[in-house]
Order: sequence, then C-alpha cells, then structure tokens
Amino acid sequence: MQPLDDLLDWLSGRGLEIVLIILGSVLLARLVAWTGRKITDSIDRRSTGGDALVRSEAAKHRHSLTQVITWTLIVLIYAVAVFFVLDRLGVPVTGLVAPATVLGVGLGFGAQRIVGDVLAGFFIITERQYGFGDVVEIQVVGGGDPARGTVEDVTLRVTRLRSADGEVVTLPNGQIVKVVNLSRDWARAVVDVPVPTSVDVGAVNDILRGVGREAYADPTLQPLLLDEPSVMGVESLGLDEVNVRMVARTLPGKQFEVGRDLRARVVLAFRRQGLTVPPPTAPDGAPGTVPAGGDR
Repeated sequence: MQPLDDLLDWLSGRGLEIVLIILGSVLLARLVAWTGRKITDSIDRRSTGGDALVRSEAAKHRHSLTQVITWTLIVLIYAVAVFFVLDRLGVPVTGLVAPATVLGVGLGFGAQRIVGDVLAGFFIITERQYGFGDVVEIQVVGGGDPARGTVEDVTLRVTRLRSADGEVVTLPNGQIVKVVNLSRDWARAVVDVPVPTSVDVGAVNDILRGVGREAYADPTLQPLLLDEPSVMGVESLGLDEVNVRMVARTLPGKQFEVGRDLRARVVLAFRRQGLTVPPPTAPDGAPGTVPAGGDR
C-alpha cells in the first residue's frame, strides 16, 4: 500500500499544484484574449462609427498593436506555466539550459523562415505600413498576381486578408516583398471616359464638371468625398477616340464605390446630351464591353 499512499500524497501535493497551474494559465490566457477583444472592439467603435473601412491611421495601428501584445502575453503565460509544471515534476530546469541551447541552435537553422516572418511582422507594425481594416495589395516572393483585400488580422508572423469574394488569404510576413496600401489617409477614384475624336472635348469637360457638382451635392455620396470631383482633361489620344479623365478624392477604401457611382452618372449625363460612350477597342480590333477607367 506504500506506493498507493505515495501517489495519493503526490496528487494532493504537487499534483494539485500542477493542476492549479495549468488551470490558472488557461483562465489567465482566456482573460487576456477577452480583454484584447474588448479593447479592439472599443477602438473600432470609436474610430469607424460602424464602418469597418473608414478609420484613422492611429486607430489601425492601435488595433494591430493590441492584437500583437495580446498574442505575446498569451505565449508568455503558457511558457511560464510550462516551466512551473516542470519544476513541480522535479525536472531540473537549470539543467535544461545546455540541451536547450543545442536544441535551439538546431531549430534555428530549420526555423529561419519563422524568425524572418516574426522580424518582418515587427517592422510592419512598428512602421505602420498597414493595419486592421486597410485595403491593401500584397505581392509575395515567387507569387503570381498580388493578393488584394481588406486586412482582418496582423500578427508578428502572418497577415490575413479578406478578398472581395469573401476568401481568407493568409500571407507569411517574411515572404512579402511589396505592399500597396489603397486606404492610407485618403484614396482617389479615377474615371477615364472614352469619347470619339469628332466630339467637342470642351463640351465633354463641361458635362463631366456638371456630373462632379451633382455628385458632390448628393447627400448620399458627399460623405464619401473629400472635395468636389475634378476634370483633368484629355489623358490619352487614339486614332478614333480620346480618353478624358475625371478624378475624385475619397475616404480610405471608398474609391471603388465612388468610381462606380461616377461612371453611372457619366453614362446618364451623356445620354441626356445625346452622346454615347464607345466601348474600348481590343488589340485585335474587336470591340470591348466595359468602358475604360480605374480606381487608385
């Protein structure tokens, strides 16, 4: 019965301590995660007014920084809990320093990419290259087309995007070679209107200016615009048509919505004046189906 008594004594002593350490670390980690979510939700409510795309740069940085601090604290809590459990099990923690050093060197060669990801994530956050809610276009090493979407999560290791189709794209920070932030401070909607060379360009400019004034006076569109859309004039020349450019400064991330609205207004305005917007011509001479134009 002596072994059973020893087991019961151990369970009531160090065994109970180990259970309490594990339980306490889990509860503390959940508390930290819950607190982090509350803080980020509060930041979002104060900075967006309900719109996940419109937020200040400081708010984006605070959101990302809160996520990183929360993740770091959780890792630290579990690491400390492991050392306490090893100590209660009678494993000499100081005796593990030398083997851990050798193991660390071996893992270091195999974990260079992870270390690179963490370092890249650190600089992304501290330099405020982008943050939660930004609309970005990211090019990775050896990748084809760049990933484009709204930033949903930025950690020290990865960046997660939500594409326009609702897909979640996860990118290792160390593999990122180029970032285009489409929602930094302000954005610009660009509308290129192709018109035949036989049309009076001055009259077209007047029509587009009228469209800009109407758009800026529209109470549903004005909150998205920083100023009245302007007409830049002829952007390019062709044999049969010219492109007249119209631009509008918008709130971050709203250039796509404003661009679609302006194109629809241009088509209606041209129809009222008896003009038509010709489709762009493909390289082989076949007519296209969508008028030229883009957003930046």
